[in-house]
Amino acid sequence: MPPVWSLRQSLPSDASWIAELRAQVMRPDLERLGRWDPVRVRQRFLTGFHPAHTFVVEVEASAVGVIAVRPESDEQWIEHFYLAPEYQGQGLGGAVLRHVLEAKRDHRPFRLNVLQGSPARRLYERAGFVHEHEDSIDVFLVAETDRKVVPRRTCSR
Repeated sequence: MPPVWSLRQSLPSDASWIAELRAQVMRPDLERLGRWDPVRVRQRFLTGFHPAHTFVVEVEASAVGVIAVRPESDEQWIEHFYLAPEYQGQGLGGAVLRHVLEAKRDHRPFRLNVLQGSPARRLYERAGFVHEHEDSIDVFLVAETDRKVVPRRTCSR
């Protein structure tokens, strides 16, 4: 059972620690793929950070993760979904993802990409995402909104 958690809107001041979390979480997969660059991994986040689309995951009033939903005219992109390593594997990621998919549901499909070989892919597939296409670095997944996402546990807001 995941810990009790909540979401809050991110602030511009969250950018630095989120960039650090991203680097920590992505490092093993990026190293495995021969793509680790400690400057680029942080800069890529900072360049595209939109606080209005980003939510901070909190447990006991401490920031432990982040998830973003970038709206486009015909789709919504799940991006920057990172949990601190000590909170992974406890059901928190699944609970947060289900909550966000339900809260942001409309006529547009959800899309995301995950690094080749990343264990996070299983999390997304359990939430209803299916393979759309891939390249040598990323696997692109989609979840159509006509499939009901059943939340097991909701966020306490």
